[in-house]
Amino acid sequence: MSTPQLEVAEIFRRYGSSYLARYGKVISEEQRWVLKNILSCRTAALGGHVKKCDTCDHKEVYYNSCRDRHCPKCQAAARAEWLDKRAADLLQGVQYFHVVFTISDNLNSLVLQNRALLYSILFRSASETLHTIAWDQKHLGAELGFLAVLHTWSQSVMLHPHIHCVVPGGGISPNGDRWVSCRYNYFLPVEVLSALFQKKFLSYLKKAFKTGKLSLHGKLEHLKEENRWKPFVSALYDTKWVVYAKPPFADAERVLKYLARYTHRVAISNQRLISLKDGKVTFWWKDYAHGNVKRPMTIDAVEFIRRFLLHVLPTGFMRIRHYGFLSNRSRKDKLALCRQLLTNAGAPQSASKGLEEKTDPCLDIDDSARCPECKEGHMIVVQTNKPYSKSALKLSSLLFDDTG
Repeated sequence: MSTPQLEVAEIFRRYGSSYLARYGKVISEEQRWVLKNILSCRTAALGGHVKKCDTCDHKEVYYNSCRDRHCPKCQAAARAEWLDKRAADLLQGVQYFHVVFTISDNLNSLVLQNRALLYSILFRSASETLHTIAWDQKHLGAELGFLAVLHTWSQSVMLHPHIHCVVPGGGISPNGDRWVSCRYNYFLPVEVLSALFQKKFLSYLKKAFKTGKLSLHGKLEHLKEENRWKPFVSALYDTKWVVYAKPPFADAERVLKYLARYTHRVAISNQRLISLKDGKVTFWWKDYAHGNVKRPMTIDAVEFIRRFLLHVLPTGFMRIRHYGFLSNRSRKDKLALCRQLLTNAGAPQSASKGLEEKTDPCLDIDDSARCPECKEGHMIVVQTNKPYSKSALKLSSLLFDDTG
């Protein structure tokens, strides 16, 4: 019999009490809510239903999912639904590029106190950089359309905010009468993108400081003083910020499969977890500094929970955004124009197919499914269980005593 897959929820259950004892006074309400959701996901706390075979009387209990966007078990269904809609946005006969914008690690402490503000500045700086350079006649001279996804973690689950952009290799000419293509296998100069991105981000950061929008307390309180703030920002200018452009995709369908890996990813998946033993969590990580070698990493369980919850986003914050001719306001009309211009240029256009998804436990279960016991009957719902009331669903009741 195979060993059951270790899950983030199990780590939360066994060491959540220790985590709260150490950090309970400083965690945000969003972090507390995510902790509660992951603990209750696919348990009796959220309700569910009982199915019974109409032939052999075999019974099974199915519990509801929390559907929290930070939950490792609840992303497959959301991803499949989202990708099915995005398939219609793909342009045939166009190379797609992956561009990554990363801020300096020296900003991490500032980010922790200003998540919504600095993540918004990150989105704005990255999108404006792409638009500005692409619109310049020296480079492309066209209007881009692209998708941007915020990731906030490194392979070690530490804070590492960066934006993944998936961009068609071309755009609409200024007068809208032709499609302007990038050079084959070449998007835009990354050195120019890097310099402008750094300049824009730090400009918006300084503006936030001047207008009093930055939160600076605790270890950062000294930065409230102008004579301490200026050297801090000056040091950020002295470091080189890197914008990375990966090789283009071979075709539009591969773009979809690639997006599936990025759009609904969480800080760490259950598949990367190896073991939980003696208060230590071991998980796989990729060592990018040494040829992307896959290695095990072991850290304290409470530290693992702390790192995981670093990546909880502010309530209502959109981590997937669309820009240019893919923006929500103009997507339908602009995509139709793009396809017409591409057809005029001789690029074949056809309807894109959706991405096939493997069955996942978080997907709705087919009520006509075959009985796993007798293989002849069908499982039908015979009982529905309501979720616990909010008053009864307390975080403390979801945590087991620490077992070590």
